[in-house]
Amino acid sequence: MRRYVKGARSERELLNKFYGLGYSVVRAAGSGVNALGPDILALKGSLCFAIECKAWDRGSLSLDPDQYQKLVEWERNTTSLTFVAWKISNKGWYFIRLSEFTKGERNYNVTMRKVMETNRTMEAILPISTDVQELHGAEQA
Repeated sequence: MRRYVKGARSERELLNKFYGLGYSVVRAAGSGVNALGPDILALKGSLCFAIECKAWDRGSLSLDPDQYQKLVEWERNTTSLTFVAWKISNKGWYFIRLSEFTKGERNYNVTMRKVMETNRTMEAILPISTDVQELHGAEQA
């Protein structure tokens, strides 16, 4: 139960950050229970972020194959910018593209070291303009 409360609190924190920046935001019903889609949708103009939130204090982050595949499917079906947002204690939120996860023996993984080297913070994902095509192209490059 404690893990759910921590996760829900973190999701609401990130939701409020986007809302404070003028985004319309939605937290998915059943978030943390089913893996049918991302935890948060943040929309502004024609821009849509789909975000799976994780608050995890370990050296790496893992997604089970089912959750990973459903997020990939979500991104493909919606063309939204889909990220896993990892809240790292005393460091803040970092945004990870699905393509940055490595397939392991049982899960898809990314290390904290790789995330810190990439250094994709919230400020880094927010566009200066709302040219969605440009933003998608920059992320896929």
